[in-house]
Amino acid sequence: MFSSLADKLQNTLKQLRGKGKLNEKDVDMAMRQIKLALLEADVNFKVVKDFVAATRERAVGQEVMNSLTPGQQVVKIVNEEMTRLMGEKQSGLDFSGKTPSAIMMVGLQGSGKTTTVVKLAAHLRKEGKNPLLVAADIYRPGAVKQLQVLSESAGEICYSNEEADPVDICREGLDLAERENYDPVIFDTAGRLHLDEDMMSEITAVKNALNPREVLLVVDAMTGQDAVNAADAFNKAVGLSGIILTKLDGDTRGGAALSVRAVTGCPVKFVGVGEKVEALEPFYPDRMASRILGMGDVLTLIEKAEASVDQNKAREMEQKLRKQQFTLEDFKDQLGQLRSMGSLDEILNMIPGGGNIPREVRQMSLNEDNFKRVEAIIGSMTKQEKQDPSVINSSRRRRIAMGSGTAVQDVNRLLNQFGQMQKMFKQMGSIDKKGAMKKLKKGKKGFPF
Repeated sequence: MFSSLADKLQNTLKQLRGKGKLNEKDVDMAMRQIKLALLEADVNFKVVKDFVAATRERAVGQEVMNSLTPGQQVVKIVNEEMTRLMGEKQSGLDFSGKTPSAIMMVGLQGSGKTTTVVKLAAHLRKEGKNPLLVAADIYRPGAVKQLQVLSESAGEICYSNEEADPVDICREGLDLAERENYDPVIFDTAGRLHLDEDMMSEITAVKNALNPREVLLVVDAMTGQDAVNAADAFNKAVGLSGIILTKLDGDTRGGAALSVRAVTGCPVKFVGVGEKVEALEPFYPDRMASRILGMGDVLTLIEKAEASVDQNKAREMEQKLRKQQFTLEDFKDQLGQLRSMGSLDEILNMIPGGGNIPREVRQMSLNEDNFKRVEAIIGSMTKQEKQDPSVINSSRRRRIAMGSGTAVQDVNRLLNQFGQMQKMFKQMGSIDKKGAMKKLKKGKKGFPF
């Protein structure tokens, strides 16, 4: 997510932080590099121009130039301007007024709209809602069946009627929700391969019939400026209340996420970060800006951990870490819990300074095959070897590799990664965890820019 953009911005800002004093030439050079990084990330040209101008104006002010830490002040300004660009604060769904609330999902084919409908329903159910899905896309072959299958696998209820037209289907779904006390009702409307008059006419007719509380456009973040152009066209035609960006976990350059709010005026409300039904997250502009600039995203990390980690095991692990008794068996257990939180690289990006974590740790992959390999290697060790890996000499490594059906290089790599993680935990052991948590829960990050 934004890996190329993040690397370039962080390198540029690192150069500024290293200077004891700044002049306008230093700022101009940094702004030039930031401008190029944003344009390469496919951010809208006008958005880049306005962003750089606003950032430069603040960065060359007397308050910054005369500061004892001018480089850090500039980083702070870039962070604030990037947050402002993406919307400043998280924008939730509107559930005020008459129930059931109607949420109308629109978008082009291939954007991941139908899958996102189910993800949104699952997300709202976790928040105590009782959603109903309505399959109103009767044109794309298999669209109704896809929504039915995905809904069933996620434990959600889906209404469909392939004999009626989309407007009648939506009315019938709304009537069913009123009778059976479903709230909200999420409508999967028809998409097209491209924007056309028929599509917009139908969406307008459905909107007029439903009077929805929310009209959410689903766009593929990997399409860059095409996503922004589609959002602008939909907003002008039917009026959007928000946007959901999908595939933000893919090889996206980030242009859509950074541009879409400024171009359309519509907030990004959710982002899709994976294929699983739970891989839909509320979009927090401030957290995303911090993550891009290498400042971490500790609040999201805490939320993921609270949802995924066994609290009893976490307390046991805290005691072990404090006593520096972290073993290979603990290492295996921790990898298992991390897998449920997402990719390791994504998790490390949420830690302030995570980019400085050794490459051997960052490159660890937590996919199913690699995790089974780790389990097999550790399972082939004796109790003594798990407790004290320093006793594992070359002959023991060959025995472990043979017993686990792996190569000696795999055993060496695992032991090297374990050693790097031990070092990292020793460094983290000096952090006052309780004090940091209190600051975080009060909204004070407690980390320097």
